[in-house]
Amino acid sequence: MKSKFYIEIIAGLIMSAMLATSMRANAQNEADSMRKVMEDASIVKAGDYAPDFSVEMLGGRFLKLSDLKGKVVLLNFWATWCGPCMMEFKEIPDKILKRFEGKSDFVFIPISREETRETVRNKMNQLKKDGIDFPAGIDPDKMIYGLYAKSYIPRNYLIDKNGKVIHALIGYDAKEFAVLADRIEELLK
Repeated sequence: MKSKFYIEIIAGLIMSAMLATSMRANAQNEADSMRKVMEDASIVKAGDYAPDFSVEMLGGRFLKLSDLKGKVVLLNFWATWCGPCMMEFKEIPDKILKRFEGKSDFVFIPISREETRETVRNKMNQLKKDGIDFPAGIDPDKMIYGLYAKSYIPRNYLIDKNGKVIHALIGYDAKEFAVLADRIEELLK
């Protein structure tokens, strides 16, 4: 009787282990599939040269990417309704702006995708109250975004002084964002 009991326990443990292994494999497959979908939605990837564009900033001035040759550029695509974008924005003042303050060869260009000037202005005014304050560009027709990607935000493109994309990040992950900040520092040396 005891041996039958032990056999059932061992069989149960084996089944549990097999189920856990299967669940891990399924989760990994799903993560790999999602990563592939997101990469397929990218037009520009690390190693490509960044397409040139001219963006209107909220203040009315225009910024042209090719005019920034010789500088390290962090290009960020976002939207006011995007939760992960706002999580990322909370990190930007300390992890990017303060860290690279005074570095004349670094430029941060956040561009709102497919939103009106008024919507972006209202969001930036709201964020300013929370200590998140930086210039923002607008891309109401997704013309600039369409040069870089088909879908998914937030997106960050780290562009070196020669205009080459060194790092491309899709979505928000605190660890990946820290790696991005370290890559900026490396490029500024």
